[in-house]
Amino acid sequence: MATETSEPREPFSSKNPPALYLHEKLSSCSTLIESGDEKSVAELVDFINTVSDSAVSNHEDRDAQGNAVEVLSEIHKFLLSPSLDQAVIDALSFELPKAVSKFAGLSDECLKIADSIIDCFIEKCSPRDMLPVLCEALDSWNGMVHAYDYVVPLLSGISKVLLAIQRRHFEQAVCSEFSARDTECMNLFISALGIADSIRAICEKLEGRVLEKLRDVLGSYLLQLMALLSLVLGCEIPGCLPLVSRLSEFFPFCGLSYLGLITGSDIDKMTRTFVAEEDDDYMRCLSYIKHGAAISVIWGHISVNVARAAGGDVSTVKDELLSNQTERWQAVGMLKHIFAFVDFPWELKKHAIDFLLCITDGNIARNYNDKDTDCSIYMPNLYAALQAITMVIMYTPDTVLRKNTFEALKRVLADIPTSQRFEIFQALITNSMSSPMTALLLDLVRNDLYKEGFQRTATGKDKEKEENKAAPLWVARSLEMVELVFRPPQGGPPSFPEHGDAVLAALNLYRFILMTESAGKTNYTGVLSKKNLEKAFNEWLLPLRTLVTGIMAENKDDHDPLVMDTVCSLNPIELVLYRCIELVEEKLKHPT
Repeated sequence: MATETSEPREPFSSKNPPALYLHEKLSSCSTLIESGDEKSVAELVDFINTVSDSAVSNHEDRDAQGNAVEVLSEIHKFLLSPSLDQAVIDALSFELPKAVSKFAGLSDECLKIADSIIDCFIEKCSPRDMLPVLCEALDSWNGMVHAYDYVVPLLSGISKVLLAIQRRHFEQAVCSEFSARDTECMNLFISALGIADSIRAICEKLEGRVLEKLRDVLGSYLLQLMALLSLVLGCEIPGCLPLVSRLSEFFPFCGLSYLGLITGSDIDKMTRTFVAEEDDDYMRCLSYIKHGAAISVIWGHISVNVARAAGGDVSTVKDELLSNQTERWQAVGMLKHIFAFVDFPWELKKHAIDFLLCITDGNIARNYNDKDTDCSIYMPNLYAALQAITMVIMYTPDTVLRKNTFEALKRVLADIPTSQRFEIFQALITNSMSSPMTALLLDLVRNDLYKEGFQRTATGKDKEKEENKAAPLWVARSLEMVELVFRPPQGGPPSFPEHGDAVLAALNLYRFILMTESAGKTNYTGVLSKKNLEKAFNEWLLPLRTLVTGIMAENKDDHDPLVMDTVCSLNPIELVLYRCIELVEEKLKHPT
């Protein structure tokens, strides 16, 4: 049997490529760690540093660059081994993130592999253990040539660790008063704030494009922290204010303003700076920055001290939004991130609704008469925001908040031009999963029709009458909304009692249109045409009458409380239904 030589082999040689030498070192290191000897980790790190230093100092040397890629790939392959002992992974996690991040500035390929290696440690090790490791690696930066590229994988890793901790430990946090667990969470955020201080210190040593990019990364990181802090501890507002103020102090340095945050323009500018050059994974690990942008302004609305720390004036922002419809629409679109986030505390949503009421109050500027204004690009965001607002109405346990949110809903809808407003009404009703909410929306449609009818009646000018006659508000769209309830898209007549509220509201809307057109001797909606009268009678009202009378007849002798409640809920529906049938039968005698 051949015996092994006792002389150490030279790491860099044609006979012993760095990747092969590293493979042997990793295997040896793994065996020694499992036996309780962790000294070999230091030797491993020394070798990895030798490879990175060689590649950094010889940037034009293709062999050195190739060695760097091979070494990183070998480390990544080793960590992916399913047979690797957890003790080995834990031991390596304390040193390798710092070592591999030094390769990040060499090439896009090295940056990608370094990110993947750090991701492996985050997935396989405790997030709480990884956070100080990554922070220490970040703090150890000392004038490296590729400063920005060096910190990117570490910052990305820190963001992912914070998200992992939030998922594992924060989602079940009980928001009453600050407990020991809450204090632990607060301490974690204080540590995360220390990372922001470190990044700012790094920025002071940089200039030009690199400084701009790192400052945008810092801004994204701060907004992510603001969102997570609000999510976890936001229900205890007084206790959060000092830390929120500290986070807000960074905004001027990062070029963030309250107006830019609430309209989203600062977010667009910030993400354009680095997303175009980085992997989409970076944005995925900062998925809450828009939430953070919106909630940052709400914190300024809550506390003047927070606004002062951010270098902003919320009153000035409100005035600007009141006077600029486009920016107001953008602000509503950003606020949806607060309303739609189920886990955000109700107390913060309450303040967000209050802010929304402030920017939609009084004689706000509108561009209704500007036919050249293209507002269609804002409608998807406004629709999503309105959907989120309806969710607050349906699920809040606070009656005052529900009332204020409904008022906000009406104001946002009123701020949308007529034609687009009814498209949004139709979409909200079509996608509504709640009969009471559908009923509220149909009532709002009826109120809008009433206002439009009043304007038409009040004006005495033939020209204005002719213009109103063509208004989109009064075309068959309103009847289409009625049909959405009587003949839902999924087919069949509406079911009772779950759709009772929506059916009653639809009947009242149809009756209102019928009576208004009859009284004005008009037919703007087409409701009085023979075709539409017959359709309403045969396809809407008669099937509904058959359904209602059948349910009432079937259960008239049943004294079960639930059955009696169902029958009672049908009484007002039956009353309005028969009135509608009478009106239609009368109009069919003299159709328009």
